[in-house]
Amino acid sequence: MEVDDGAELCFPQLLNTSCRKSTLPQSEDVFLNSLLSISVLTVALNLLVIISVSHFRQLHTPTNILLLSLAVSDFLVGLLLMPVEILRKTSCWFLGDLMCSLYICVGYIIPSASVGNMVLISLDRYVAICDPLHYTTRITERRVKLCVCLCWFCSVFYCCLFVKYGLTQPDRYNSCYGECVIVFDHTADEIDLVMTFIFPVSLIIVLYMRVFVVAVSQARAMRSHITAVTLQCSVTLTTKKSELKAARTLGVLVVVFLLCLFPYYGVTLAGDSLLSTSSAFLVIYLFYFNSCLNPVIYAMFYPWFRKSVKLIVTLQILHPGSWEAKIL
Repeated sequence: MEVDDGAELCFPQLLNTSCRKSTLPQSEDVFLNSLLSISVLTVALNLLVIISVSHFRQLHTPTNILLLSLAVSDFLVGLLLMPVEILRKTSCWFLGDLMCSLYICVGYIIPSASVGNMVLISLDRYVAICDPLHYTTRITERRVKLCVCLCWFCSVFYCCLFVKYGLTQPDRYNSCYGECVIVFDHTADEIDLVMTFIFPVSLIIVLYMRVFVVAVSQARAMRSHITAVTLQCSVTLTTKKSELKAARTLGVLVVVFLLCLFPYYGVTLAGDSLLSTSSAFLVIYLFYFNSCLNPVIYAMFYPWFRKSVKLIVTLQILHPGSWEAKIL
């Protein structure tokens, strides 16, 4: 956001070192109010997902546990990243250097965890479609919970290690008091690009290309009433139609995620000059907006989510034994 030369100082007592307050046109003010509304909507929708999967016993499946982990990261995006990013880009930063560094750290942890969750979802669908006979033995609730915990732990460890210099010297990149900026060198940017974008996205694409090929083959086999079909993964028509439907639904989820992710990393690679512009702010917020789209995808494709939301909104989940309700 551009700053008017006549704008007031963030810290009037620091005449020579204070940043200036941003003055926003009326149109941008309305736009920011819309972004705040999206933030509130993101929190509310993902909270419904979290309550649904956590409360109803029928939804305690390996796939839904992965969706629960993704909903937690999306919930944190709406609760923390969206509103604070608006504050950081459009107003003075009054929270101090330490809080700035912590925000940057959290801003790396949550997206990294989201990418990790997408990789786990892709692996889950790969095993379910390509090796359905061994799915129940290989993909168990205990193993999925362990993988989710490892995903979050690795995200926290990697991101804390990645921004450690910013945490030890939080004000080294600030040109004036009242801004929150941390800049990484090219080597760190390249490492982050490989670890959180190139490698996981390539893995997601390869897995889902394989899932797509096998799913199409199985669908053709079922339409032809063939009793068995031999593929590289030795699958049979015992694969449930629900697994194919879940693969398609989660495929939509992954595609939407990637569409929102590519512009974000494109701007990140463009350099510091573009990162400070309004267009960069919009692209970053587009990536965050994906967290609001995920529950909408669930509502469109999952009847169990629509049914659970109805029970939550009508407060029927407060009734004794409501966790045993038939959702599926």
